[in-house]
Amino acid sequence: MSSMGLSSLTYNTLSKMFAEGKRFDGRKLIEQRDFSVEYNVSNKAEGSARVRMGKTEVVVGIKLEVGTPYPDSMDKGNLMVSGDLLPLASPRFESGPPKFAAIELPRLIDRMIRESHVIDLKKLVITEGEKVWTVIIDIYPINDDGALIDAASIGAIAALLQTHIPALDKDCKIDHESKSTKKLPLLEDTIPLSFTFYKLGESLIIDPTREEEEACDGKIVWGISNWKGKEHMIHSCQKGLETAITRQNVDEMMKHLPKVYDDTLKKLKKFLK
Repeated sequence: MSSMGLSSLTYNTLSKMFAEGKRFDGRKLIEQRDFSVEYNVSNKAEGSARVRMGKTEVVVGIKLEVGTPYPDSMDKGNLMVSGDLLPLASPRFESGPPKFAAIELPRLIDRMIRESHVIDLKKLVITEGEKVWTVIIDIYPINDDGALIDAASIGAIAALLQTHIPALDKDCKIDHESKSTKKLPLLEDTIPLSFTFYKLGESLIIDPTREEEEACDGKIVWGISNWKGKEHMIHSCQKGLETAITRQNVDEMMKHLPKVYDDTLKKLKKFLK
């Protein structure tokens, strides 16, 4: 049996197929599934998006609240990311205290967004040192058929790009009766996204189905953007699972990552408002 509980037959079959450059759904090893983006899936959020990538489906909502700045960044707004991995999305998810995957998902999306500086947090100050906007990104997987982190990154960015800052009344409280047209301040032409490379044997793949994902025993999650629309820039990186990632593996990832990003951005731009 593999470490994720797959049968030896499935594990060995996938290992052999990957070594031959094949996948069950006919994709190349470094090829993402088609995806779609739907907006305004929540009428209570300041911005929201639903992403369907293959059978993986994620809803992301953005809420803005008035709060106090963090002690180490009194001149900036706040960013919080949360993720609920509910049993309805996958038999791998259980009710109760959050497991590692439920902690990993929001942390990686937070790091991807925070380190890219795509949100101009300094422009979210209402009264310096006293009141700032807190941007809350909530991630709700509806169905997990692999590559949940990467699908969530698309959803988070799509939702942020159409988020509006609520109007405030004279007491600095949100005026829910007024419709605001003020957009969230974002770094111009910068769109960060997440891509996870999985390793099985000597083979690397991206955007695995759940079955493929469970067979793999090594991975690296990259956060990358087209920094100010000019150049590719890696903002975050995290290794996962047990198998070592070699220098040769990283070199191969670096060869593919810019094109994977460009292809995904081109698809995403068809849905951007």
